[in-house]
Amino acid sequence: MPRAIAVQAQDNYMLWVQYDDGVADRVDLSNLVGKGVFAVWTDRKEFDKVHIGPGGKIAWNDQIDLCPDALYLKITGKKPEELFPALTQVLQHA
Repeated sequence: MPRAIAVQAQDNYMLWVQYDDGVADRVDLSNLVGKGVFAVWTDRKEFDKVHIGPGGKIAWNDQIDLCPDALYLKITGKKPEELFPALTQVLQHA
């Protein structure tokens, strides 16, 4: 799985992410603002604190992180089984 190597907060709660395989694009996170732990993002300065945290997670603080794999799938439009071939075998035997 490609690893996130750069991340940047952008206007309108867009997040730009770059991966080590060259994939880079923006993801709209505006639908999360104000909900649950994402309530802190109503202060735009908190959203701007995004960084790559331990283990490659896309993080803001010790309570908010997003899976970089999920964002990669969203950016590329790929399905999990395309990146994890073993998952196809598991799904076929389920």
